[in-house]
Amino acid sequence: MTAAEVPPHNRFDWFAEVVSHVLLPTAFRAEDTGGFYAQGGLLDLGAAQMARFTYAPLRSRRTPALIRKGDPEQYQLGLVTRGSAWFAQQGGEAEAGAGDMVLWDTSRPYESGSGMDGRSVEVFVLQIPRARMPLPSQQVDKLLGRRVRGGAGIAAILAGFLVDLAEKGPDCSPHELGGLGEMAVDLAASCLAGQLGSTVEQPAELWAHTLLRRVNAFIEHHLGDPDLTPRVVADHHHLSLRSLHALFHDEPEGVAATIRRRRLERCRADLARPDLRQQLIQTIAARWGFTSTTAFSRTFRTAYDITPRDYRADALTRADDSRDAVPG
Repeated sequence: MTAAEVPPHNRFDWFAEVVSHVLLPTAFRAEDTGGFYAQGGLLDLGAAQMARFTYAPLRSRRTPALIRKGDPEQYQLGLVTRGSAWFAQQGGEAEAGAGDMVLWDTSRPYESGSGMDGRSVEVFVLQIPRARMPLPSQQVDKLLGRRVRGGAGIAAILAGFLVDLAEKGPDCSPHELGGLGEMAVDLAASCLAGQLGSTVEQPAELWAHTLLRRVNAFIEHHLGDPDLTPRVVADHHHLSLRSLHALFHDEPEGVAATIRRRRLERCRADLARPDLRQQLIQTIAARWGFTSTTAFSRTFRTAYDITPRDYRADALTRADDSRDAVPG
């Protein structure tokens, strides 16, 4: 959505209405409502949501009356990627530049301003339901209205993850977005715990859970790479092989078995697709990282007790019969 599609004299009101609907009811004030410009988008991540906005300079305020009007009961983490912004809530006040983040609670009043230097601002807002935040609220509340520097460490990883998510997320399936949403919440919690330092004990389970989700997402997006091995996964995440295997200790299967199973699942799904019936089996196998047709057939038969050729024939026959059974 973009304000360019809205008549100039209505753009500011349009933006205020969109933000109040997508994020939360908010009062806005702009120096130049006639020349106001904005665009934005929303990505549903299941466990969370992420909004992305680019807009001209303005100020905003959330009052007790607006909270009563509507409250999603969320922690919202704003990442500034262009321009500058300031934010004040619960006694904290932060000035954020590109790469910095600020946390706020939708159930408390706040004031903010963006683009006070006259430049437009781009902000990514990760919306986390308070019930989904892994950290104690009395600890998280200490960070409200405080700047989180995003230039190094896990804060930089989180910032990069959110930017990549906004750019590439629209191409993901709802199931994939759900997993990425869980990862976003875990990374945000880990980042905030790091900001709290010694004032909160970060559960080891949360760190391991966050890392495991990152590893699984990496595997999922590199299944087609024939060189994907436990060693490659470990090196990408700066882990030893021993640490990687320990991460999977309580999982139903190890790293290599996870890679093999997911590749087989993708192959089986493609073999059953009528629109791919003209593709050679070895082509489908190679697409998902199997370099040897013989090894693929043997592995497939071991897993499913049927050869790839026979499975494909049965699946396509069922699909054709189902199509013919539909009244024309």
